[in-house]
Amino acid sequence: MKIWKAALVALSVVATPVLAEYPEREVLGVVMWGAGGATDTVARAVNPAAEAALGKPIVVLNKSGGAGAISTAFVNAAPADGYTFLYGAENPQLHGVMGVSDIDYGDMYPINILGRGVAVVVVPADSKYQTLSELLDDIAANPGSVKMGSTGPGGLPSTIGALIANATDFNVTAIPFDGEGPGLTAMLGGEVDFMPAGISAAAEQIKAGNMRALAVVNPEPVDTLPDVPAITETLPDMERFLPWGPFYGVFVRAEVPDDVKAKLTEVFTTAATDATFLELMANRGNVVMNMSGQEAIDFLAKWQQVTTWALQDTGAAKVSPEELGIPRP
Repeated sequence: MKIWKAALVALSVVATPVLAEYPEREVLGVVMWGAGGATDTVARAVNPAAEAALGKPIVVLNKSGGAGAISTAFVNAAPADGYTFLYGAENPQLHGVMGVSDIDYGDMYPINILGRGVAVVVVPADSKYQTLSELLDDIAANPGSVKMGSTGPGGLPSTIGALIANATDFNVTAIPFDGEGPGLTAMLGGEVDFMPAGISAAAEQIKAGNMRALAVVNPEPVDTLPDVPAITETLPDMERFLPWGPFYGVFVRAEVPDDVKAKLTEVFTTAATDATFLELMANRGNVVMNMSGQEAIDFLAKWQQVTTWALQDTGAAKVSPEELGIPRP
């Protein structure tokens, strides 16, 4: 009898599955925008350090479209096992009011808010516009004739356009592209006249002399482009919306197990202190945040409140934030 019981115990031990420690294999990091844009630049800068901390390869996949809605939906449709995450920007926080998608970061879990950027209004180096005032004067004199590069409803360019429109006449024709990188390339090719973009996407082209920055969307000049004036010098009414800017982070489905979330949080908290990543962020004019947990959740909620209500007040929102349960800040 004792022998039978011992055999039964031994059999039960053998039959009990051993849970493998995450991750067993490579992980997929889906970039919200196309190659060369600000989100892609930040993602690829932090990715090597994240791979080293994770101990497995992180395959980077660019999946642009729908102002970030396609990649967000893709990650939310993937298994909730932590093997697919999003390298995302701010756009989903605006999708509801822009009528783009029902999914925002409130439906996901923020592994890490890596950093935030400052936007800049740029033109090709050979543009006739030497100052922001000249650009705005031409827009006012020729409604709808000046072409602005965009990334679709709720993207950074369209949001900045809405903020500017609340401070001055700003009737432009927005031409959408699949990310800031493609949009800036198209601008250099003469397809559009100007484009608001993140400094991280435009800085190298500005420093190379291919683009001219007319203003930084900030209350004061920034260290990366110290000679570029703040937008408030031309549009004082912009002061109430500032500081404002894009942000970049890592997100997973809310249903991902807590231990996997904790592992990924540890990985990206470490990766965000990598010297190469910090150097790139500084060179691109970005502010490193390295924020996770409740602090990140609170940041996302406040950013959404401020921006969606700014869009509502400028008449750019298609759906009122109030209808979506977003309180006025």
